[in-house]
Amino acid sequence: MSLKEQLQNDLKEAMKAKDTFKRDTIRFLMSAIKQVEVDTRKELSDADIIKIIQKSVKQREEAASQYKEGGREDLYEKEMKEAQILKSYLPKQLGDEELEEKLKNIITEVGATSMKDIGKVMGVATKQLAGVADGKRINQVVKKLLGS
Repeated sequence: MSLKEQLQNDLKEAMKAKDTFKRDTIRFLMSAIKQVEVDTRKELSDADIIKIIQKSVKQREEAASQYKEGGREDLYEKEMKEAQILKSYLPKQLGDEELEEKLKNIITEVGATSMKDIGKVMGVATKQLAGVADGKRINQVVKKLLGS
């Protein structure tokens, strides 16, 4: 089952269960996907949809931190709840040990020896690990491994 079909099924389930919060969150995501499909005039793959979900999660988390700083606990909770629903559609993220292991392999593969080679490593790593680790985490671990 594709990610898009999964979202449509979950939308139906949320409607049946009268879960308006989940329904509205999925609808918002579906409209974002539809907008990109209309703009690009093509059917999106699961990988493309995952990128949209990651972007949406990041936006929710950034908004939530702003609300927390502003003392708006109610809006903070709403954004974090939406982010949790969206995260459930993302592939399982790699653990720290797994990520480090994969990055060590990539560093060996590209022949990186110092921080000067970080660009080569990041280019390969972000492609290979798309969806299972976010760029910020990859960058932190690469810097640690190359000995910043």
